Amino acid sequence: MRRFYHPLPLRVWHWLNAALFFALIGTGAYLRFHGIAALRPHDPVLAWHKGLGLAMIGTTLFRYVYISASGQAGRHYGIRRGDLRGMAAQARFYLLGIFSGAENPFKATVAEKYNPLQRAAYGAVMFFFLPVQAVTGLLFMNIFPWRDQLLATGMVGSLGAVHVLGCYLLVLYLVVHIYMATLGETFFSHTKAMITGFAEEEKGEGG
Repeated sequence: MRRFYHPLPLRVWHWLNAALFFALIGTGAYLRFHGIAALRPHDPVLAWHKGLGLAMIGTTLFRYVYISASGQAGRHYGIRRGDLRGMAAQARFYLLGIFSGAENPFKATVAEKYNPLQRAAYGAVMFFFLPVQAVTGLLFMNIFPWRDQLLATGMVGSLGAVHVLGCYLLVLYLVVHIYMATLGETFFSHTKAMITGFAEEEKGEGG
């Protein structure tokens, strides 16, 4: 049975954030391998990276507000009693069971779209990794009065290391996320659901 899973604001946010993320990876990789110190202060790539980062902060804040205002925070990120057992069962399915034809221990519904492992992963990204990237990225910009102190104390190198490490972890998450998106009824069923908003309920895995 086809059910409506993904509201339009979340679908727009998803694809806009995906575009911003890939653009940030590209500009960030350029800065990483060319060396920020060797670039002009107003280098176009550096300016683009900063602008894209600010845009992603804005879209992420929109998601926080939208999810909270719509009362869906628990459904997207909530950790509940018994979730550790559910995470273990879901991990066994993804690592082993899916290759032997085992049944998915979680069945997605409109009311419960994401399994415990997904909610934990999404929560970690939204409430830890993205905020760390945002804070470390903002501290690199010349918009805070304590930036000179950071430069004087040598903290910029540590901030850069945290920012780059966070990027690597988010890229790893992205690879896993794309792979998981292929595990629906068909190769593209989760992707289509994130475009149209509709998906099959009976055997859905929550994308």
